[in-house]
Amino acid sequence: MSLALPDSMRCVAITEPGGPEVLRPAQRPLPVPGPGELLVAVAAAGVNRPDTLQRLGRYDPPPGASDLPGLELSGTVVALGADVSGWAIGDQLCALAAGGGYAEYCAVPAAQALPIPTGLSLIEAAAVPETFFTVWTNVFERGGLKPGESLLIHGGSSGIGTTAIQLAKAFGATVYATAGSAEKCAACVALGADRAINYKTEDFPAVIREASGGRGVDVVLDMVGGDYIARDIDVMAMDGRHVSIAFLQGSKVTLNMAPVMMKRLTLTGSTLRARPVAEKGRIARALRETVWPLFGASPLKPLVHATFPLDRADEAHRLMESSAHIGKIVLTVTP
Repeated sequence: MSLALPDSMRCVAITEPGGPEVLRPAQRPLPVPGPGELLVAVAAAGVNRPDTLQRLGRYDPPPGASDLPGLELSGTVVALGADVSGWAIGDQLCALAAGGGYAEYCAVPAAQALPIPTGLSLIEAAAVPETFFTVWTNVFERGGLKPGESLLIHGGSSGIGTTAIQLAKAFGATVYATAGSAEKCAACVALGADRAINYKTEDFPAVIREASGGRGVDVVLDMVGGDYIARDIDVMAMDGRHVSIAFLQGSKVTLNMAPVMMKRLTLTGSTLRARPVAEKGRIARALRETVWPLFGASPLKPLVHATFPLDRADEAHRLMESSAHIGKIVLTVTP
């Protein structure tokens, strides 16, 4: 079966590095799916911090990727590239993309696509791939979080944070989360955090020491960087693992390595966008086998704070950069 498709599509392009106002509606030729790729009619696209960094000129797409922003999407398969199996025209899915999600159509590797999770709408499904891929590979693979262990999440009310809270609780961990207001802390607790810490009014190392009886935490998921790293190390348990995924307060830090050595700590980190398709496909398979069965069988679902039409992507970015949101921001593309 083949579908009649247009020659061009609506999208949102970055006209030059700058503020949200540089995001402008545009027309582009329809992408052509290459070998192993799917062409998806996009229903919705998630908005993420890396999109804002790309808009500022600080996070270039990987070689060969679309220059349009957008790292996750949901929609319907409308064309298949060569050597694709397991998918058919008309299938609905959500997918991780290396770029191009802010558009009516996007070509994505079939290996990075997953069926719509049970019980989720297309809008909710668009808010899943970037955060679930990120949390799974960093908290559970690199961080090695196990049932009965504890996890400290900085930015607990963010898209990553709200996902990490839910997944860690689903797999039997004790969860501590930091956030910047009473409302955000309440949201973290509602999602399952055992203790939410308002970093503006509380000292998180002191709270962790008291809550853990002085033991500390087994895993830290850090997206702040800067002086948080040393404070994290201070409250980590023996054989603890620290995973860095962003550095909102700076990537350069000064550390006392003595506690790292004495407590046998592991300091690691990763990025997702530039990984090879085969690696992202492996993560997708792990999610499908381990996490996807939880959808519909538990309260697990992305927390969508707000939606905006595609041509109002600039407003979505303003909300993202205000940090006033709790959970995810999504662009709606097609009905």
